[in-house]
Amino acid sequence: MNPRKVVVIGAVHSAGISILEARSDVECEIISDVSEENLCQAVQKAHGLLVRTAAITPRVIAAAQELEVVSRHGVGYDNVDVKSLTARGIPLALAVGGNAVSVAEQTMHLILALTKQGFRYDRATREGRFDFREQPTASCLEGKSLLIIGFGRTGSRVAARAGAFDMDLYAIDPYIDPDIIRRAGGTVVTNLRAILPQMDVVTIHCPKTTETLDLIGREELDAMKPSAILINTARGGIINEADLYQALSSGNIAGAGIDVFEQEPPKLDHPLLGLDNIVLSPHCAGVTRESRVRVAQIAAQNVLAAFDGTLAAEMVVNRAVLR
Repeated sequence: MNPRKVVVIGAVHSAGISILEARSDVECEIISDVSEENLCQAVQKAHGLLVRTAAITPRVIAAAQELEVVSRHGVGYDNVDVKSLTARGIPLALAVGGNAVSVAEQTMHLILALTKQGFRYDRATREGRFDFREQPTASCLEGKSLLIIGFGRTGSRVAARAGAFDMDLYAIDPYIDPDIIRRAGGTVVTNLRAILPQMDVVTIHCPKTTETLDLIGREELDAMKPSAILINTARGGIINEADLYQALSSGNIAGAGIDVFEQEPPKLDHPLLGLDNIVLSPHCAGVTRESRVRVAQIAAQNVLAAFDGTLAAEMVVNRAVLR
């Protein structure tokens, strides 16, 4: 029997590659040119794809006539055409749980950076301005209201960490049993617009879909407190960037922590990059030394599980294909 071919698209930690290479019935090929034209050539004999951020378009999927599974190195999947996979009965697997802790920690870092104004205090110290302490700009998190949009693996971990700071927790997620939110110490929210005026911090942890595109725009930002901060470690496009710029530059909200953009990387003249009340990171909330290993391992294991017929439904986006 000929080995199944797995095409690894993009840089994946050796811990994941080793899992694939350890199987005598698997042939592994790593490619770095992720242009559509090259992918269409590379996947023609592929039985499995392990992909990071490259676009897996309908054309790429059509070229992979032997394809049995696509495994995402991560949990976002807006770069993969799920509809085309589902039409052919091919599962899209996610590295569920691989980076949830990392994203939750980065979320808390952004919240703390903004509320504690660490960058301004650091600058004052370097400039010898110890009188800065007489006019404090930092705030306490204790007693502040936190709204978590999306209460899955990441959002629930943010809740646990924010709860340790004695924040008042609120969460909105129509796809989660409300009792899960309540058991985590949160108040269930069903109307986003109505709750925003009461929130001190809003953080986004939902996938990017047609339902969540521009979820936070001008009307939502106008509804928020002038002292509020907004965090996005989910996906670019969930917050309307033009509206966010207007809200931040006008003082409509106090600050934002942004890890993701509509276009990545953003152009260097992007308006948000010129503001001093925003903390930025280059789509790395889920990328730590530890998470890179975990995600690579889970993504590789998902490929092999699909080959072996043991792929867990909880790992799969289009679960209908499993039936």
